[in-house]
Amino acid sequence: MRVRNRSHSERITMDAQILSLLDQNHIQYTVQAPMSSYTTFRTGGPADIMLFPVDEAQIAFCIGLFADQYVILGNCSNMLISDHGVEGAVILLGKNFSDITVDGNFVTAQAGAKLSALCNTALDAGLVGLEFAAGIPGSVGGGIYMNAGAYGGELSQYLHSVRVMDSTGNVSELSADQLQLGYRKSIFMEQDLIILSGTFMLEHGDVDAARQKVRELNAARRQKQPLEYPSAGSTFKRPVGYYAGALIEQSNLKGVTIGGAQVSEKHAGFIINIGGATTHDILALISHVQAVVKQNFGVDMEPEVRFLGRA
Repeated sequence: MRVRNRSHSERITMDAQILSLLDQNHIQYTVQAPMSSYTTFRTGGPADIMLFPVDEAQIAFCIGLFADQYVILGNCSNMLISDHGVEGAVILLGKNFSDITVDGNFVTAQAGAKLSALCNTALDAGLVGLEFAAGIPGSVGGGIYMNAGAYGGELSQYLHSVRVMDSTGNVSELSADQLQLGYRKSIFMEQDLIILSGTFMLEHGDVDAARQKVRELNAARRQKQPLEYPSAGSTFKRPVGYYAGALIEQSNLKGVTIGGAQVSEKHAGFIINIGGATTHDILALISHVQAVVKQNFGVDMEPEVRFLGRA
């Protein structure tokens, strides 16, 4: 995210000009958008402005308008937003940009589509393989960005190509081989590219068995994970040769609480918001877990969640 400081008077003028241009181009927006209403952690201060583009032309216009100060977000399920909010524009690719189409063995989903909807649409078309993703609380764009996975599956196993936009609004298509996909990583973490949509290559299979697998995986999630509390899912990446939750549990950190943030007593790999947590609370608890695990096992715990916003 590119940031340029402005004087107070300049911001007022710029805001008026920007809102007028957005209105003229029929782009929906919310000023001082409460990020706690969008993140699955339910924390975070306001974004200066949140934009809701409905097509690629509107996305290109938005990034041109906020060329020095914007960030692209989707379902906000893997984000920690600063308590002081986000400067500039949050361009949200959500339900307004969530079409899914099927063509033979290929399923194409816009970035704002939910992974659960992608899986269900594929199953409706008789295509199997994405059952592992049905319970991941994220969008297609965020899933591709992180190469999301669960229960032994990753999106990289089925991703065929991605439609992208660069910072000047030019659109191109990249094959999966060009994306440098690895464990919770992709080329998008290093290059300034916006994920517009992803195309997945699947196979026809036993849909009844696949739906049963989805039900079983979702039941396992409900039994083992603290889904009743706001969180971002697994807080830490899996350290090589270890399991994050096991290291945290063996460090006797289950139930440890800072403010409204707690290491889940149900699954130590989750930090949860038990009520009234701030992003500061969650970050403090992440740091505490990292320090204790490092002291006990010599293992560096890398957060899976991303932090965004004002310091």
